[in-house]
Amino acid sequence: MSFEEMDVDTIWQNGEFVDWDDAQTHILTHSMHYGTAVFEGARCYDTANGPALFRWEEHLDRLFDSAKVLDHDIDHTREEFTEATLELIRQQDLKSCYIRPLVYYGYNSLGVSPKDCPTEAMVACWPWGAYLGEDAIENGVDVMISSWRKHASSQIPTNVKATGPYINSMLAGEEARRNGYVEAIVLNKEGSVAEGPGENLFMVNDGEIYTPGLSESILDGITRDTVIQLARDLGYTVHDEASIARGQLYTADELFFTGTAAEVTPIRTVDDTEIGNGSRGPVTEEIQQQFFDLVEGKLDGYDEWFLEV
Repeated sequence: MSFEEMDVDTIWQNGEFVDWDDAQTHILTHSMHYGTAVFEGARCYDTANGPALFRWEEHLDRLFDSAKVLDHDIDHTREEFTEATLELIRQQDLKSCYIRPLVYYGYNSLGVSPKDCPTEAMVACWPWGAYLGEDAIENGVDVMISSWRKHASSQIPTNVKATGPYINSMLAGEEARRNGYVEAIVLNKEGSVAEGPGENLFMVNDGEIYTPGLSESILDGITRDTVIQLARDLGYTVHDEASIARGQLYTADELFFTGTAAEVTPIRTVDDTEIGNGSRGPVTEEIQQQFFDLVEGKLDGYDEWFLEV
């Protein structure tokens, strides 16, 4: 669905609520030329207690940490970001939505150094359904190993969610789609499994769960952390510092992606090789059900992860 088809009309930009069509910046904005913005993708879910932001504080933590690494001096407090986001959801009467905060270097000069450019900020919210397709949650997706490798943390910090490095994700994802797949898996520079272009990856073998560790050049995903905690609470053994070889993917019992956009999405084939029986596996299904019960407000014990609108 394009933005023109969505019933959204307001964006928060630099401390003010502005009309969606008027939320603009100059064509010579520094971050547009050099990829020096940092951002988050969060969700508001329509829970049993009404709309609520999911793990919002953790998203703010990562946004401000990313900004620190890129030397952004944010003029707005965490509380301002929070109130702006809640007000956007209220004003536009959104029950569930995707939330995009962005912090970027604005217009002043166009040298590579951004030191003379102001740090600007925005938040937008809009409805967004299943990221990898409506039937992906139940039936899984077909993926390929990309020829593009994930950049190493010695090249670009992988704990920073910045716009520029996402060209790596775009190249890998578009390569997969051109070849008839839904999504890609990227390996790190050593050839071990890293993640998807916009997702973390989990593998199930013999009833235990494995996911690449932070040293494998992955983004420290908030949904990844959620699933690790949910799986452990269900009694599973989770190896969250795993190093996974490419060949292990083909012989895995189950594979699935996690992410704010992808949520929990099964992987049914890798490079046309069926994973398990080629459909959503039982462990994936149980964790997936637990995740959706969680974000719909049906589970007790996780109230600290929600901020009611």
